[in-house]
Amino acid sequence: MNANALSNFGWLVRREYWESRRGFLWAQFWAAAAILIITVLGIIAGEVLKARMGAQVDVHMGVSLTDILRNATAHDTGQLAKALDATMLLFGFIAAVVLFFVVFFYLLGALYDDRKDRSVLFWKSLPLSDTGTVLSKVAAAIVIAPLIAVGITLAGYLAAQVIVSLWLVIHAVNPLPLWTQGEPYTVWLRLVAMVPINALWGLPTVGWLLFWSAAVRSKPFLWAIIVPIIAGVLNFWIGLLGLPHIRHDFFWGDIVGRLLLSIIPASWIDPNAHNYAMRFRDSHELAAIDFPAMGHALMLPQMWIGVIVGIALIAAAIWFRRWRDEA
Repeated sequence: MNANALSNFGWLVRREYWESRRGFLWAQFWAAAAILIITVLGIIAGEVLKARMGAQVDVHMGVSLTDILRNATAHDTGQLAKALDATMLLFGFIAAVVLFFVVFFYLLGALYDDRKDRSVLFWKSLPLSDTGTVLSKVAAAIVIAPLIAVGITLAGYLAAQVIVSLWLVIHAVNPLPLWTQGEPYTVWLRLVAMVPINALWGLPTVGWLLFWSAAVRSKPFLWAIIVPIIAGVLNFWIGLLGLPHIRHDFFWGDIVGRLLLSIIPASWIDPNAHNYAMRFRDSHELAAIDFPAMGHALMLPQMWIGVIVGIALIAAAIWFRRWRDEA
């Protein structure tokens, strides 16, 4: 790819961000802000209740703030470390939920909306290839949006740490251990490292949704959902007739699930692979997803079969985008 093509591709990716920043950025921002607002209100409510009732009121922010205060006062760094890791994972979990819905509907409308409002005619009048246009949407979905999500995760965590630190200062407790103990930044770096793994794993869903976004004249959401459901019902009835069919758990899990849900972050984790997936160091201490889990995912045949299927579907979306001008 020459310098001019790279420059054009960069501008295309920027265009996707500019047009979708309400979902990519602001949906994540307000989700994290909601957690922080609830935290502040919870702390205020807890302090008011404690002042009125003279009782120990437990305030939660995904973890118990009362326990954080108790552990910080007692210099129990082990328990404090668990709370810090859990706080980072709380923001990461909320960001992952938001990311799934944002990317799912972004992909469904990525090519369909251009035809619906006829802006596709303007973009096709420019010296931009259909391949570059579609790939920019792929990059926005599997790289830009996830990186923004992990960025908001870190920002939300840091803001929560500031809030809790101020709360500790009010109680005459040194907040420094809150910033020096635990492995929250290790957890966050692992979330960053998961982005390319999630991108590869999510290609079947990316390709499937873009294919219907490019191929149909209306209601891409219904087509993307109904086609696999109808296929599943037909497969079920063929099985009832005693004819050769696809095993039901394989059909719904490895075919339909991969086509519709692969963009869920960390959905590549095998819950039965205890040596690789989310583990517990003991019955209470949460350990983050580790790098061996990511290496294990890259060795799965399902990973690379899905990559091939996803690339094929993206190629089909490019073809439809080239020849279908309006919805």
